[in-house]
Amino acid sequence: MTPSENRADVPGGDTAEKPRAPEESASAQPSDVAEQAAADSSSTPVTGERAPPKEAGEEPAGPSEEDPAALKEQLLRVLAEQQNFRRRLERERDDAVRFAATQLIKDLLQTADNLSRALQSVPPGLPDKNEALRNLLAGVAASERALQDTFEKHGIRRIEPALGEPFDPNQHQAMFEVENSQCEPGTIAQKVLPGYAYHERLIRPAFVGVATQSSRQPA
Repeated sequence: MTPSENRADVPGGDTAEKPRAPEESASAQPSDVAEQAAADSSSTPVTGERAPPKEAGEEPAGPSEEDPAALKEQLLRVLAEQQNFRRRLERERDDAVRFAATQLIKDLLQTADNLSRALQSVPPGLPDKNEALRNLLAGVAASERALQDTFEKHGIRRIEPALGEPFDPNQHQAMFEVENSQCEPGTIAQKVLPGYAYHERLIRPAFVGVATQSSRQPA
């Protein structure tokens, strides 16, 4: 008997090489899986970051509940600023109309002062001896009185402090101190020029001398 015949008669000799087929199919299977994955990945679009999974019952994000309140507060603030701006403009307009003649009044104060000085400079009793001078002083006095009446008609008040009146820094301006005065210290001892106020606004304070205690010590 030949060796080939002996192999044919041995049981299981024909199936010795058959297990190789499963190995070949197993080695070929990963490549098929890779190709299938590549095909799937090429068909799936890439969106960059992956969206987080939504939980069950989660509602879509909407505007915050605080936004309407913040917008309302901002709107109220803008309306308040506009109202304040409008009121300030109205107040400035009213002041501009009310105090429109301020500069004119300041220019006329010197004329009023000169008329008052002219009347005060005449010695007592002299007009009685000179009729022409008496008539002249009467005309100056009438002009000074008419000017003061015009001032009063347009809301201009004359500030004429009295002797012994307490010194008021809001209406008076101290020009000097007066010692050995019969007035109490801190009061007005001498008048220099009257002051003027236009409505509630001070145009010029009254120039005065203020009484003070004597610096001399009693012997």
